[in-house]
Amino acid sequence: MMHESQKIKLYVLMLEECDPDKCTANKLVRFGLVKPLRRLKEVPRGCIVLNPLAEDYLSIKDREIAFQRGLLAVDCSWKSVQNFFNNVSIKGHHRRLPRLIAVNPINFGNPHILSTVEALAASLYILGFKDQAEELLSIFKWGSHFLKVNEKLLERS
Repeated sequence: MMHESQKIKLYVLMLEECDPDKCTANKLVRFGLVKPLRRLKEVPRGCIVLNPLAEDYLSIKDREIAFQRGLLAVDCSWKSVQNFFNNVSIKGHHRRLPRLIAVNPINFGNPHILSTVEALAASLYILGFKDQAEELLSIFKWGSHFLKVNEKLLERS
């Protein structure tokens, strides 16, 4: 049995395609909130892979797998997402997020074009790890606004 105070292991596959100064994944790494991965072979076997092209949506049913195996976000440009997931095989449980609204300064107001921190925080919230989601977002000035804007959608997921 797990408690809300326990945390899911978070991994980010760093493809280093974005501006390092604006990259939310870089900031999460600097704060020690995620483990950066540089190669595909470093991806933990059986983890939840956040994939916007996946057929299945992330849900509370994925909580145990995420807790045991971890949660992976791929940090890449939205321009290369489709190409990456169509051409690279990552073993794991691929899940997509519901249509959420970005509040990050780069894609503010755009549906579904989330930053890495927004995707991870939304996932944690859906999986019932709300404190951990808030912890990730707390290092960004705009972070708490993400949960407010998307609260109804996240609660339904």
